[in-house]
Amino acid sequence: MDIINIKNLEVFAKHGVLKEENVLGQKFLISASLYVDSRRAGLNDDIDYSVNYADVCSLIKRFVEKNTFKLIETVAERLARDLLLSFDKIKKVSLEVKKPWAPIMQSVEYISIKIERSRNKAYLSLGSNIGDKKRYLENAINAIDGSENCRVSKISPFYITKPVGGVEQDDFLNCCIEIETLLTPHELLHFINKIENDNGRERLVHWGPRTLDIDIVLYEDRIIYDDELIIPHKEMSNRRFVLEPLNDIAPYKMHPVLNRSVSELFKSIEDEV
Repeated sequence: MDIINIKNLEVFAKHGVLKEENVLGQKFLISASLYVDSRRAGLNDDIDYSVNYADVCSLIKRFVEKNTFKLIETVAERLARDLLLSFDKIKKVSLEVKKPWAPIMQSVEYISIKIERSRNKAYLSLGSNIGDKKRYLENAINAIDGSENCRVSKISPFYITKPVGGVEQDDFLNCCIEIETLLTPHELLHFINKIENDNGRERLVHWGPRTLDIDIVLYEDRIIYDDELIIPHKEMSNRRFVLEPLNDIAPYKMHPVLNRSVSELFKSIEDEV
């Protein structure tokens, strides 16, 4: 990935814990490294294929000047999000916010915070077996795509599948989607849980019927195992209702633990488990 660097853009703004800082203001220095694919722009000598750093500088200056935050951590976090939302070609941004006049009563060149934020690709499995199943899946997809922090990039066909787990219930309607998200894995989990709840999801019986079920199957190549979240989803390699629609949209995506592609995993399934 190529990098466009902006070093020490000077902005006068009103950020700080002290009341005087919010009234009088002070100088801040903002540096940004923008991770982009600049090859097409370089080959064609056309700015439309890259990111106009003049526009980026204008956004940084405008954002930092018009807002007031207590912490430079908040300045960096909100600014990174604004840059990623405003410029589709920026895949990742590294930001450093420097505060040269920090009121700490010590001799110091500056205080700074440096963060790195990116767009992340994730794959979600969706299912419903109560009521208007198709509508519940469409509601979920629209809610995800309608969020500022997520964009749905691929949707698999819908499949009618038999339930698993031994609980007598109606057939499911399932699909998988590919998304780009600014949310961390745990933030994404909380977001999709809210969508489930908004659509009447009740967790009464394990593997029982539900209006809407959304699982994070894969998140980049991340491996997470804690009390709240397991990624890759621990059952994905055994579930036809996950692998079949996932194979439609990401056949060559690799399972980061098993080191096998989705296509290979799908072909290895002979019977529903």
